[in-house]
This record gives sequence, C-alpha cells and structure tokens, in this order.
Amino acid sequence: MSHIKDFPFPFTKDQYAYSNNSVLLDPAKTVTITDVYKNEIELKRKLLRENHERCFCSLPISIESQWEAMVLIFSELASYSPDHFTFKKKGNDCLFQNHLLEEEESFVFRNSSSIDFEPLDVAGRHVQEDLIIMGDRHDGLFLEAGQLCFPSNWSLAFVQGMEFKSIHTPVPGIQKDSFINKVERFISKIRPGAAWERKNWSITVTNKLDTPLETYSEWGKRRKEVTAENVGEVIHLRVEVQRLLRLPMNHDVLFTIHTYLLPLEELIQNGDWLKIFYRNIKTLPEDIAEYKGILNYREELLCFLEEQLGKERIDQ
Repeated sequence: MSHIKDFPFPFTKDQYAYSNNSVLLDPAKTVTITDVYKNEIELKRKLLRENHERCFCSLPISIESQWEAMVLIFSELASYSPDHFTFKKKGNDCLFQNHLLEEEESFVFRNSSSIDFEPLDVAGRHVQEDLIIMGDRHDGLFLEAGQLCFPSNWSLAFVQGMEFKSIHTPVPGIQKDSFINKVERFISKIRPGAAWERKNWSITVTNKLDTPLETYSEWGKRRKEVTAENVGEVIHLRVEVQRLLRLPMNHDVLFTIHTYLLPLEELIQNGDWLKIFYRNIKTLPEDIAEYKGILNYREELLCFLEEQLGKERIDQ
C-alpha cells in the first residue's frame, strides 16, 4: 500500500522555524477517513481493550463537552461521508450507524446509562483521530478529557488536569518571546463552531503509531539502533494533523489529532519533498533535535539524504 498518496507533507519552508502554522478550515471539519480506516480502528480498539487506563482519562467536569463532542463528530461523519455513516437525532433519542464496520450506537443524549463508555470514548472508537477536550476556564485552558491511543512520547494520565502552558513546558524555546502565551491566546479566541488546522512533525524509528511515554523502554531504544546501513529502511516521517474546534454549546475546545506515517524510502521518491526535508533536518537546532529524538542518528540521516540528493542538487 502506498503511504505517499494524500500524505500531509508538513514543510513549507527550507529552514526550520517555530511557527503557529494554523489555517482556518472551511468547512469546519474535525476528522478525516482514510484508506487505512479499518486497520487503525482495529488497532485503537485493541489498545483501549488492553490499556484502557492509559488510553482514556477524564475529569467529571468534562462530561457535558464530551456529549457535545460525540454528537458533533457523529453528525459530521454522516454529513461528509453519507455512504459510510448515518446519524439521526429525534429529541434526545440518537442513532449512529457505522456502515463500514456494520455497527450502530443507539443512545439517549446526556443519559450515561444508555452508553457503554463515556461519550468521548464512544466517539473515538469510530474515528482514526485521538480526541482531547480542553476546558476553557477563566484562568486558562486545561486538559479535562482524552482518548489517546497514538501519542508521540507523552502520557495522557500524566497531563490530565494540567494547564495548557504547563503541558508544553518541556518543548525547548517554547517560552521565548512569549510564544506559548500567544498560542494560548489564539486558541482562546477561536469562535464557536470554527475549526483550525496545523501540522506537527517528528521522526520515528518504527512504523508504530502508539508510542506513549509509558512504553518508552520498548520503542525508545530503537533510536540507538539506527545505522548508515538501515537508516533508509527504519526511519519514518510522522505527521500529526491537529485540529481545534470551539464547541458551540459548552465553549470548550475539541482537539483532534490524526497521525500519519511515511517511510523514508517513500518520501525520497518525491524530489521536492526530499530536498526540503533535508534542509529542515540540517537546520534543526540541537535542542529541538534532541527533543524530537533525532539527535542520536541525525548524522546518519543527513548522509543518507545527501546521497539521495547528490552533491549537485544540494547546492542548487
């Protein structure tokens, strides 16, 4: 299966730089169905079955926004993929049908006894995205609920209840020029019903989507196993398409994360992508390279990319 089709290549400039690269979405969609839908839903449900406490957390204060997010996601799926999903709501009686999986969810809105899991946990079992609810309180944004199956080296249980700026404290340089304050103000000003999208990238040494902090000892050691001989085979560009939508009723923020992986061997088939990827890796500050887990094998990666480009093309 080709991974390059519809891959959200994240780089737009030849040099790495911090930026809030968010764009306003029209229509305001929060989720996307791709060709690997069934495989990724199967993986999500397996992870939820085996590691539910790790993959789902919530605070009681989030329950109203969870209900709103679930109905919003089911309505969106039915509106934009009517061949695959239907959703009917009559009063508080709701019926969501997933024709791809031949399943249905029948429930009473705001009646917890009518569903098997919390609302966000139900909705997340039908979409490829990880789902987060950020409560917008008078003193900041707080992570109040999440279904997180495909994290990139972070722990949902650890950050549950934490304030937005505290969650991002480990990111090098995030406090410089009050960047994180500007991002929080940007999110706080998102209008009800409006959705914004940004792309965040990193590199993985496996094709694993689920790389939580809790299992770092299993997958993190692979970073030290990259060599000049295998770098082209094991490296994957990881891109998170992150969307933010202001919930119209409760005014909290629904944060969705759709994760894509592209093997390096496929990336280099696109000459333009190869060139801009090389230049971003080469200009990556050392502290950012370490934060992204690239520092151990950056030289091997750059040598491989230079070999692919050829000296003449690098100098262009």
